[in-house]
Amino acid sequence: MTEAILSVDHLDFGFRDQPLYRDLTFELAAGSMTSLVGANGVGKTTLIRLLMGQLKPQQGEIQYRQTPAVHIGYVPQFRNLEDEYPLSIRSFIGLNIRHLWPWATTKDKQLLDQVIEATHLEARQYNRMGRASGGEKQKAYLAQALLNRPNFLILDESTASLDVNTKVELMDLVKELNQKTGLTVLFVTHDLNLAKQYTNQYLLLKKDGYEMKSMNEMDVATMPEELQSVSEIQEVD
Repeated sequence: MTEAILSVDHLDFGFRDQPLYRDLTFELAAGSMTSLVGANGVGKTTLIRLLMGQLKPQQGEIQYRQTPAVHIGYVPQFRNLEDEYPLSIRSFIGLNIRHLWPWATTKDKQLLDQVIEATHLEARQYNRMGRASGGEKQKAYLAQALLNRPNFLILDESTASLDVNTKVELMDLVKELNQKTGLTVLFVTHDLNLAKQYTNQYLLLKKDGYEMKSMNEMDVATMPEELQSVSEIQEVD
């Protein structure tokens, strides 16, 4: 049996008179790819903040594997930059280096080279970030997250606002990292088609509870209406 990298046990949390979770319990296996889905307002963003230690549970526990230790990488929703943004893609990624330029060590620079290669940005690394495509910019955000050498990656609506081809390109890359390195992925999304194509299980948050099942067991017809209406992966004839 694959070891759990994350265990959430009987978690309760809410704001004032608005409870979000009661007795939320689930595990993520090391190397798994899981989609976190649900209608707006059910607490997806709050759960991410809890998992990242920005909020504390009111009841229950969130436990990460101790050995080897868990290191979290976080990729936010796409944030565009002005065309005149001056840094190159390489320099932008390097903003997450522990030692800022010009104090970056040889190891820092080697790690930067590695994540640029891993995200397939070698050929464009010296292009200006402001004039990069949406896919290149989001890969740069992913590369920044990889500088922390994570074994648990959180994609927080990271494909939202991207066109269909760019979504697929980004998730192909994440899947490649998962298969090559055993990276555990939690993918927050409204796109059930994208979730079904790239992840093997889902955690659905609902106002009256939750469900966690294999992706093969997902019944789209029972999903929240706003999720059913999202169709961002198009079949090619």
